[in-house]
Amino acid sequence: MQGDDLIAGSATGSGKTLVFGAAIIKKCRKGSGIQSLVITPTRELADQVSKALRQFSVYKKLNVVDVYGGVSIERQINRMGNADVVVATPGRLLDHIKRRTIDLTKIKILVIDEADRMFDMGFIDDIKRIIRKCPEKRQTLLFSATITKEVSYLSRRYMKNPKEVSAKSYVDPKKLEQIYYDVNEKLRISLLVHLLKKDHSGLVMVFCNTKKRVDFVDINLRNQGILSEAIHGGFGQGKRSSTLESFHSKKIKVLVCTDVAARGLDIKGVSHVYNYDIPVESKQYIHRIGRTARAGKEGMAINLLSREQHTDFSKLLKHYKIEIKKQVTPKVNRIKIIFPRARRSPRFQRKGTRTRRGCKGRTVRKR
Repeated sequence: MQGDDLIAGSATGSGKTLVFGAAIIKKCRKGSGIQSLVITPTRELADQVSKALRQFSVYKKLNVVDVYGGVSIERQINRMGNADVVVATPGRLLDHIKRRTIDLTKIKILVIDEADRMFDMGFIDDIKRIIRKCPEKRQTLLFSATITKEVSYLSRRYMKNPKEVSAKSYVDPKKLEQIYYDVNEKLRISLLVHLLKKDHSGLVMVFCNTKKRVDFVDINLRNQGILSEAIHGGFGQGKRSSTLESFHSKKIKVLVCTDVAARGLDIKGVSHVYNYDIPVESKQYIHRIGRTARAGKEGMAINLLSREQHTDFSKLLKHYKIEIKKQVTPKVNRIKIIFPRARRSPRFQRKGTRTRRGCKGRTVRKR
């Protein structure tokens, strides 16, 4: 609020959107052009932050515009003319900069949210290009769960005498139980189904390392009568948004996802986190389990380890002093496994053919 540049070490759920939102509301005037820019790594986080800023600024009536890929750029261009605050992902923001459809010359506050995640995703060069388009006289607020070498470089290069603050983790370790099961790879999905069919009072998140694995887990859970939905970068924005909305409103109880959903998103009421795959990067484990045991509530993190998972699991235990108890693997009934069909874009389908539903992707000629 005093106008200093800021480096904030802040975990998901610690209130950082309200922190930079308060500064934005104080310093922005409605109808004076784009005065604040918030950069986020994912579309879902951009959507969440923009909704929160609209709620916070309800009495000042700031026009907050979200800018990300997967939706019409023309509609965004039309809305940009009256924007006071823009919340954007790097790729689509650079598209607007190239088209000269956004004016960043009046920026007073630049927020870089989830900075370490942004750099993990390879956005550091994009971020530098965006910063250079903003006025030198501005306030820069950088939020990051961890202070990496890229974060340190960015602060030295583009920030002026930044203050450093950190917020304690919002997850209560006393209320988070962490366990693991050793299980044969062929029985891993069957064990997951068995455990999910036990009584879970809250919402459940199941994390996988790849989009292909997410699709595999989701289709087999649904085939066993479990209300689940999948979310990963391969889906269009409309599908991703509707899935998250269904999960928020508890229309579905199980969200199967890649790490796109592990960071930043404010999802309340998650009682169990399952790691179907142990993450290759140990720090992703901490972000995943941070979805539960929040705000004083109890939670559980369950890891399903096949032989191939033990190397990453050993790295995790070396990096963090955490207690993960081994559980006796219960006897489970092996389910009938279904493999999802490969996704194919219509433009790759041979001309003069169509795919008939139920033919497992075989093409049949039009008569």
